[in-house]
Amino acid sequence: MNNLNYLHKEDFSFMRLLNYILLCISVFFLTGCMVGPNFKPSKTSVPSSWVGIDGQKTGPTDIVRWWTQFNDPNLTSLINRAVTSNLDLKQAESRLRQARAARNVVSAGLWPTLDATGSYAHSQTAGSAKTSPMRRNLWKTGLDAVWELDIFGGIRRDVEASEADIRAAVEDQRDVLVTLAGEVALNYIELRGFQQEIVIAQNNLKAQQHTAELTRQRFSSGLVGALDVANADAQAGTTLSQIPVLETSAQQTIYTLSILLGQEPATLLEELSPVSTIPVTPPALPAELPSDLLRRRPDIRRAEAQIHAATARIGVATADLFPKFNLTGSAGYQSNGLGNLVNSHNSFWSVGPSVDWQIFNAGSVSANIEVQKALTEQARLTYQKAVLTALQDVEDALIAYSKEQQRNKALQDTVTANRKAVDLSTQLYSQGQTDFLSVLVSQRSLYTSEDSLVQSTSNLSTDLVTLYKALGGGWEEEKTDAVQIKNEPNLPAGVK
Repeated sequence: MNNLNYLHKEDFSFMRLLNYILLCISVFFLTGCMVGPNFKPSKTSVPSSWVGIDGQKTGPTDIVRWWTQFNDPNLTSLINRAVTSNLDLKQAESRLRQARAARNVVSAGLWPTLDATGSYAHSQTAGSAKTSPMRRNLWKTGLDAVWELDIFGGIRRDVEASEADIRAAVEDQRDVLVTLAGEVALNYIELRGFQQEIVIAQNNLKAQQHTAELTRQRFSSGLVGALDVANADAQAGTTLSQIPVLETSAQQTIYTLSILLGQEPATLLEELSPVSTIPVTPPALPAELPSDLLRRRPDIRRAEAQIHAATARIGVATADLFPKFNLTGSAGYQSNGLGNLVNSHNSFWSVGPSVDWQIFNAGSVSANIEVQKALTEQARLTYQKAVLTALQDVEDALIAYSKEQQRNKALQDTVTANRKAVDLSTQLYSQGQTDFLSVLVSQRSLYTSEDSLVQSTSNLSTDLVTLYKALGGGWEEEKTDAVQIKNEPNLPAGVK
């Protein structure tokens, strides 16, 4: 009968303990109290339209894979390969994995911790003249559990900040992707521009060498002086000296492209050395609005995520002003002998709450809150600067493209006029109706204008690439967000 009453008392105590635990859990999940400010997206005003797009033809374009608008299979292939092998992009992916792992570390604080323990102690007390020393062995093993009840939301704010860090890492990865696509395209266009300049130099060299031979023949006939021969040879020599410089620049650009693809410098020499034309610019500019920058530019989205993270960390710091409640428990066995350690008579358990509250800390908690507020303000200013920089990037690219079009048209007319001048001056010189200076000036002007036209054509394409880059083109949100959601840790029910 006594044993039965004992069991009833034990059951009653256990039920009280269980009710207490359930009450604590209910407080944790149902109160939902989180100190600190809630994040609110920044409101930023942007112009309704672009200034530099006035008079330009616009239309719908594929801004995600903008490089396909140039209709150059080599360019498309290079960018596709760079996306899979570029080392900077791999580093950004590693930083994203790091941010996810850091978030898992923080979110683990929402769960109880359970530690296994074990110990052995041997003690001896000194005996008297009549008694022998007392020796004692104590074996102990068990489990210790601690659960911090996040009553004021400090841990949840930390998880919120870590999630914002993940979003910032995602946007950083996107920003690297946008930059990578732009850099590959810019270097590819630059390479084709150097190759076309080499072609122009070689064609002009042939014409100048032909003129120099004609001058030598007229000198042999006594029709011209030695000065004309020297000027003709000097002109041809000057043009010849430009070709090695252009070849060096072209080959170095191939090396740069190889590095962008994560390859050794000479990997693409055989593939890209054959001469090809400069990719032609699409007929219409992308019709993106200034407001689209806020949702597309990765650096702006990253800056906003950093504001969110900094705001949440104000809550983390504020939570230190309040007490921390823990639910602790332990259970196990202890015995004087190892053989009968695991025995119901040797068992023990304990459970109960604990509280830890910093009463005096010389203002360090308040100072930390002010630190986090200052960091949040800095993040907001960084966001505002990112928006202004993005607007300037687009306007710079638009005005550069617009003015380069005008320059390109003028250079086309100049090249046409200079070709006529070279033909006429050469014809008149061969007939003895003009001096060699006219031929020399016209040939120099032709080479200069043709070289400038090639550079202008290259600039048109690079200005458009810069525009696509400034608009934030080059990444696809659906695929990247799918990567973001993958492998996210589970949280306790009711925790967001």
